[in-house]
Formats: sequence, C-alpha cells, structure tokens
Amino acid sequence: MSTPEIDLTTLRIVRAIADAATLSGAAEHLGYSQPAVSQHLARASARLGQPLVTRAGRTVRLTEAGSVLARHAVAVQSALDAATGELADLGGLRSGTVRVAAFPTASATVVPRLLGTMAVRHPGVRLSYVEVEPPEALDLLRHGRADIAITFRYPDDWSDPHARYPDELTMVPLFDDELLVAELAADDRDGTRTTLQQYADDDWIAGCPQCRGNLLQACQNAGFQPRIAHETDNAAAVLGLVANGLGIAQLPRLALSSVTVPEQVKLVRVAGMANRTVHAVALRAAQGVPAVAAALRAAAELDVDDWVSAP
Repeated sequence: MSTPEIDLTTLRIVRAIADAATLSGAAEHLGYSQPAVSQHLARASARLGQPLVTRAGRTVRLTEAGSVLARHAVAVQSALDAATGELADLGGLRSGTVRVAAFPTASATVVPRLLGTMAVRHPGVRLSYVEVEPPEALDLLRHGRADIAITFRYPDDWSDPHARYPDELTMVPLFDDELLVAELAADDRDGTRTTLQQYADDDWIAGCPQCRGNLLQACQNAGFQPRIAHETDNAAAVLGLVANGLGIAQLPRLALSSVTVPEQVKLVRVAGMANRTVHAVALRAAQGVPAVAAALRAAAELDVDDWVSAP
C-alpha cells in the first residue's frame, strides 16, 4: 500500500483552520476563496483516505488526522523559512523577517535596543514587535506567529511555561534580573528589614500572574501567606501605590530602569527573594533561519549594564 502524499498547501490550510476555527477565516488569512479551501480539503481528504475537518455548527473542527497535520505544519513552515533564509544569507542577509514578542517591562529596554541593533546590522530585515506576557509569547512562537520571544523565568517555578516545551525551544540567557522590595522610605517600624518574613504583616501589591505566583511561593517558603491588597503589572502604578502607603511590592530591577522612583519610596534587597532570568527564545526548528539566528546573536550581545543598574 502506497503512502499518501502530503502537500504544503494542505498543511497551511489545516494550520489556518486550527487558528481561525472557520473556513472563511482560514481562507481570508491565506488569501484564498472559501470554495477553493473547501474543494482542496475534499480532495486532500479523499487522497489521504480520512477526513481532515468536521463541521460543528458555523465552525469547523479538525479531526484527529487534521490535528496531526496542523501540529507538524509549524515545523514544516520553519524548515521552509530556514531554506529561504539560507538563500537570502548567500546574498548577505538582505531580506528576512523577525517578529519579536516580549513582556511589558522589556518594552522600554531590551526590545528597542534589540530592534535598533538589528536595523543597523541588517537593514534589509523586516522587524516587528508585539507586547505579551511570557506564556502568550511562547504560544505565538509555537504557532508560527513570532520568531523571537523575550521572556523571563523564576527558579523552581512549578508553572514555568518554558518547561512545557523542553524539546522545542532554544533559550539564550540574557541577564539575571534582581528582585527588590519597594516600601515607604519613612517606614522604620522594624528598622531595616532584610528578610522576607519581616514583611508578613504588610499589604502587598501583586503583578502579572507569573510574578504573583513567584511572590506567593517565596512568601510560602518564608512561612506566611501574603495579603494581596492590589494587583497591577504597571511599575509606575505600583510605585504610586507604595508612595501613598497602600502596600509594598516586589519589583524587578528591569521594571525600575524605565520609571522614576518617588522620593517617598525606598528599594530594599531582601533575603528569600530569588532573581529571575531574562531569555531570548526561539524554536529549535527556526535556528537555521539566518534572520532569526542573527537576532538571537544580537540579543546575546546586548550590554545591559547601562539600563539594569543599581537603584
């Protein structure tokens, strides 16, 4: 029995359906007409001997066979991008695309320098940026909608999103981002507090879900459950809340590098609060794409000393 042949168009269509959940949405994304997509799916299903989609009301759902093809579509597209990129590299990397996804506190620091470096070194490469938290950035990578993700991870984080895809990702560590406690400068009820346990009775201001999870774990390790009074991942808002006596907060040094710390706030190094590590991440399958490889190199060479400085 001969093995059925799988063509690139079928892979692209099932991947688009996985993202859009409708034939019309998939057709619009690919620039095809809906009848053309339907006809191609019918021919592909007949050739493969099993259906690739099933209807569910106004939407369509991939069958198990369709899901298998969609899962491999990103890797196949990455391989094609790598081949295209290598051909471009023969001409001196005069073309290519790098789509960067990064977390908010990297927006004013890491990202502008990375994109600026790439624009100078490789002016023919198209660059774009979207701001999302690390879990969403990794999803964009895995679904072929981003090429580089700037992310962070905490040590011993049981919910670390990177750990879900250990065989898919290439991770380049950029720097360690120290965590500090922001509190009122006039708060001397305990003198100089140097351990996390000394903050057990304070109200806390929590950040993004990943940061909040790290705070809860650190406080649990210190023997208490923090009392979360407010939640925001806006560093300026956090400092404003602290300055008005509405709580204390855990803040990474990177977030402090792009805001003005009010004179009413002091930053304290506290034992029991581990640093986080900032990474540049790409799919392993995309390492052969010259523009992506160049972006990873540029990220690894960034000098962070001027903007991740002492408070």
